[in-house]
Amino acid sequence: MKISRHRLIGLPASALLIAVVGCSSADDSASVAVPSPSAAVTELCRNLDKALPRTVDGLSRNDPEPESALTAGWGSPVIILRCGVARPPKMTDPKVAEGRDSDAVAGGVNGVDWLQEERDGGGYRFTSANRRAYVEVTVPEGRDNAAVLVDLASAVRSAIPEGIAD
Repeated sequence: MKISRHRLIGLPASALLIAVVGCSSADDSASVAVPSPSAAVTELCRNLDKALPRTVDGLSRNDPEPESALTAGWGSPVIILRCGVARPPKMTDPKVAEGRDSDAVAGGVNGVDWLQEERDGGGYRFTSANRRAYVEVTVPEGRDNAAVLVDLASAVRSAIPEGIAD
């Protein structure tokens, strides 16, 4: 497993590593909001959906409702992936870049840069950076965040090219 620190959009290389274990409660809902990205980003997300693994952190794929190529899920409580989300405000927050925000850190896992945010009520949300589309992964309490990101890295790398998202 290659975990490295990288520069995120607006975040310097001094960002922290994200190999932490999730802790707190999870969203047990099997329903999620489907993003509404541009046509170009939607096509990237469809490519990602085809490349996603059958299992993540040892859990079988269990997609949420409504069915969409822009969302995927694994296990119960479900790990949720949403492709084509908007850029999170924390991605350009100077406090995150300087390591002064205890709720958000940035780093890379196997060639994919991520912003990690602690969720209200527990668990973590990761949003990819330096890719042509933002991919959000919500990890519930009790899951191994690093294992989830390692399992998803290859699909994100192959389907979402490096660059700046719309």
